[in-house]
Amino acid sequence: MDVDIGNALASVASPGVSRDSLERLDEQVADAHERIEVGMANGEHGYEALNLNERTDPDEIRRAVEPVADAEALITVGIGGSALGAATITGALDSDTETVYLDNVDPAWVSARLEALSLENTAINVVSRSGTTAETLANFLVVREAFEDAGVDWTERTIVTTGDSGPLRDLSERHDLPSLKVPDGVPGRFSALSAVGMVAAAVCGHDLEALLEGAAAEADTLSGSLFDCPAYAYGATSYALDARGAGMNAMVPYAESLETYSEWFAQLWAESLGKDDLGQTPLRALGVTDQHSQLQLYRAGPRDKVVTFVTPREGEDRSIPGTEVDDLAYLGDATLGELLDAEFEATEASLAAAGRPNVRIELERVDEYELGGLLYGMEAACVLAGELYGVNTFEQPAVEWAKNATRGLLGGGEFEEADAVAEKTELRVER
Repeated sequence: MDVDIGNALASVASPGVSRDSLERLDEQVADAHERIEVGMANGEHGYEALNLNERTDPDEIRRAVEPVADAEALITVGIGGSALGAATITGALDSDTETVYLDNVDPAWVSARLEALSLENTAINVVSRSGTTAETLANFLVVREAFEDAGVDWTERTIVTTGDSGPLRDLSERHDLPSLKVPDGVPGRFSALSAVGMVAAAVCGHDLEALLEGAAAEADTLSGSLFDCPAYAYGATSYALDARGAGMNAMVPYAESLETYSEWFAQLWAESLGKDDLGQTPLRALGVTDQHSQLQLYRAGPRDKVVTFVTPREGEDRSIPGTEVDDLAYLGDATLGELLDAEFEATEASLAAAGRPNVRIELERVDEYELGGLLYGMEAACVLAGELYGVNTFEQPAVEWAKNATRGLLGGGEFEEADAVAEKTELRVER
């Protein structure tokens, strides 16, 4: 991935960061890079995620999915980092295999998705490091019941991705299910380039080696200067803009296939950096769709945002048929790809003309290699930003608080967090 931070400089944007400020910040980037290198070399918790390009074994993943290689559909049961990485990869790449991600427990939504599938031709991948995640286990039990009701042996269609111990590990051993390990030292939101994110890619027939090669190429760019490393340039610039008032980061891919990537980025950025009253708030959008719904705010609203564009240089194209309507005749000489490019360039220029900071991330195309680089690069950018903020990038205490409250409310143990629910302040306005 290539990163262009020109439209975030103080000479053209407000808030913006000057070249002199970036030079000074680069000294902190060098120190942060040294810390990251040590963490990677020692396999420390969290930093180990940046080693996955070398440590993930594609052959092991393919062997595990071989029993369901004929699946016409795959249900991935997981939530947060146990689903979003896989969904990003399969959402970005074409496949004949339908993918369904049960990452919510809305009963109508879950039922509708199960009812739409031919379960005898469907595989299941259940993903949870602990094997105790309430939403994941609840949905898995619902899926298992649906298979049984349909007369389909779920044990012949299930892959388990979990930790060394726990209910899912016990289940896989009891039923001799194909299983893969959630890597040690890797938080879920950083696990896309492991079995957590790549089982679905394997079932869909995608090139696992190319994903890891793209990540490896991005890893090779990590260095002690933001001016030599696209990932660090993005992480450092985002941090600097936040310090100057751009506390929101709108991620806007100009490729429909990357819509789920924005969801993945939102979790990565929010859960990793949102601590100690610090961190940017990620916003999700999609170009061209949301330039017609959100651009007005980005261009003329509060100066509290940076807009991040992600755009591929190459892609499929389709000509626009000619028309006899004079006002639309110009479209007949163009293609949808040319229109998309023009929309992107116009939106980027619109923000720049209004002095609103924006950053461009460019990919050659949306394929396995480039996608692997994008995922790795944004993870590295996040780790670098965490070092600059001085927060623990790899913990998520607020998430764990909510998990404990949920378990307590459902009778899963005594958790003081559940008591807070009864303490809610009310001011009802009823009809």
